[in-house]
Amino acid sequence: MIQMALNSTELVIVGLVLILPFLYETSKVFRYYIKFCLYYGIVMAIAVFVIPIMMWRPGEVKNLLLASVLCRHISGLLGLKWELRGREHLEKEQACVIVANHQSSLDVLGMFELWPVMEKCTVVAKKELLYAWPFGLAAWLCGLIFIDRFNSEKARETINAATCKIKEKKIKLWVFPEGTRNTCGPMKTAALMKAGNGGSKDLMLPFKKGAFHVALSAQIPILPVVFSSYYFLDGHQKHLDPGHVIMTALPPIETRGLGPEDLDLILNRTREVMLSTFAESSLEALSNDLSWPRPSANLSTSNSSQKVFRNRFNPGPKSSIN
Repeated sequence: MIQMALNSTELVIVGLVLILPFLYETSKVFRYYIKFCLYYGIVMAIAVFVIPIMMWRPGEVKNLLLASVLCRHISGLLGLKWELRGREHLEKEQACVIVANHQSSLDVLGMFELWPVMEKCTVVAKKELLYAWPFGLAAWLCGLIFIDRFNSEKARETINAATCKIKEKKIKLWVFPEGTRNTCGPMKTAALMKAGNGGSKDLMLPFKKGAFHVALSAQIPILPVVFSSYYFLDGHQKHLDPGHVIMTALPPIETRGLGPEDLDLILNRTREVMLSTFAESSLEALSNDLSWPRPSANLSTSNSSQKVFRNRFNPGPKSSIN
C-alpha cells in the first residue's frame, strides 16, 4: 500500500516535470504568471536574507545598494534588458527630486539598475507596501518614505519632514508623479506608433503636484527620468515577453529663485519634456528589438506598421544593462 502511494506520488511529480515546460513554452498566460511569481518570490527571499544585515543600519538609504546587487539578476531571468542614458545626471552627488513615469511593478527592476549609479536615493511609496512583509520591512530599513495616498495633508507632512534630511545628506528623492501605474502596453504602443515622434499627451497620466511642491520649497532641482514603453507587457491579456527598456535621465530643471506661483509652469515643462522623451525612446526601443516588427520610416502615416501592430496585439482565430 505504501509502495503504491509512493508510486502515485512519483507519477504526479513526473507528470508535473513533463507538463510544466510544455505549458511554459505554449501558454503566454502561464508564462506571465510564472515570471511574476518568480520575480516576487526572489525579491521576498532576498528581503528575508538582507533584513538581519540591514538592521545594523536601519533607515540607511545605502542599504538599497546591497538589495540592488542581489536583485539585478532577476531581469535576466525575465528576459529584460535595461539601457541607461544620461548617466552623468544621476551620478552627480546632489539633493534633487527625481520624477519618473510609473508603468508597472517592473519599474523596481529598472531602479535596481540605477541605485549603484545614484548611490543615495530614497523613494516615496504607498504605505500599503509597508505591510507586505518581508518586503515592507526591508524597504523601511532602506529608508523608503511611506505615505498615505488617501490623506494628502498627512502625506505632505511626511514628505516635508524628510526634506531637511534629504538636503543635508544630498539624497535623491524618487517620486512617481502620476500617482499610480499607467502601463503603456500594446494598445498605447499602437497609438504611439500611429502618432510617431510627436507622441500623445495621453501616454502619461496627469502629474500630481506634491513632488514639485517639495522641489520648490527646498529649492532643489527636479531630475526627470523616463522609462520607455513596456511594449512587451500586457496585463489584460497576461503576456510578458522579453524586452528592451531605455531609461533616460534628463538634465535637471533648476528651481532656485522660483516660488509657488511657478509650480504649474515647472510641472507642465517637466511633463512635456518627459512625454517627448518617452515617445522617442519607446520608438527606438521597438526598432532595436528584432523580435518585434520594425516601425517604418514614416511612423505617423504608415498603414503597414499599424496593420502589423493590430495583428500582433489582436490576433485572429488562426492566429544595455543586464
